Amino acid sequence: MAIEQEILSKNNAYAADNRAHLNAQGILALNLVSSPGSGKTTLLVKTIECLAAELAVAVVEGDQETSNDAARIRATGVPAIQVNTGKGCHLDAHMVGHAIEHLSPAADSVLFIENVGNLVCPAAFDLGEAHKVVILSVTEGEDKPLKYPDMFHAADLMIIAKIDLLPHVDFSVAETISNARKVNPRIKVLQLSARTGEGLEAWCQWIKAAHAMAGVGRLPAHSVVQGS
Repeated sequence: MAIEQEILSKNNAYAADNRAHLNAQGILALNLVSSPGSGKTTLLVKTIECLAAELAVAVVEGDQETSNDAARIRATGVPAIQVNTGKGCHLDAHMVGHAIEHLSPAADSVLFIENVGNLVCPAAFDLGEAHKVVILSVTEGEDKPLKYPDMFHAADLMIIAKIDLLPHVDFSVAETISNARKVNPRIKVLQLSARTGEGLEAWCQWIKAAHAMAGVGRLPAHSVVQGS
């Protein structure tokens, strides 16, 4: 337990440094987390296409091995860096800090951090992000939020993905949302399909709203109109 606390304490210090840097630059950082095969990278490619005309984007890709996902992101024209964790099951704030330094994302941009596919370890590691976004596909079980409560408790938004497959799978959206709110009553929920585009606009609007708040945080206090 003492070793775990020391590891998390060091990570949290790096995360605080990351967050201070990102906030100072008005950069919105989103930590995308899920189990393997949820469709994170496909969703990210479609999201980049949706945002390209309005926002600058950079991506940190986390995987145990290969640079396949970073290559897919770079094919969209967006800068991306691959972080391979080897036997590690998650990104940590130190890794992400080095990735941010290498990428040097533009001020007022959006930084997506695609974490290693895992619903356990990434829950405990703050990376300096503004929000954790947990992605759950309809090919998984409705009880995932109950089996992995720490992740769903840590997330601000749950995306139910691959909804185009709902007619072909035994999956209850209502039960999934109910289970997620048992562990996190404040969690917001979006439903979408990266393949058909259904729900994608609502996701992009959520990002734009979160990005606007990041920009407000960058303004001097006297520049923010109270009550607006």
